Amino acid sequence: MREERGHVKGNTVIDEPYTLWGSIAGDVTAVKGSKFYMRGAIYGTLTVLHGGRVHVYGNITGDLNVKDGAKVIHSGVIGGNANNFGGRLYIDAKAKVLGRVRTEEDGQTTIEGAEQVSGND
Repeated sequence: MREERGHVKGNTVIDEPYTLWGSIAGDVTAVKGSKFYMRGAIYGTLTVLHGGRVHVYGNITGDLNVKDGAKVIHSGVIGGNANNFGGRLYIDAKAKVLGRVRTEEDGQTTIEGAEQVSGND
């Protein structure tokens, strides 16, 4: 597993087991083969595609987009919306979504302590 501490500039694609302890200034896409542990900050949007797996412990200033066949556990803070477009999204009771939580028909979203998350659709 690759582990990185520091700051990355520009849009990034994650396609391997990877732990980030720093920040990324740009949009991030996690693709098949990724097991991304995000413990820092993303100054942009995080999109998880089919086969991607992500656990968010840190902060995302933009949206979180979970596509069909992707799996995400959210335990941090999302400044935008959490959009589930057919994947599996689990939102921890301590997590915060400052925007809305949206789930398409085929998506599976579990919100632990749902009364703590505002803006559920």
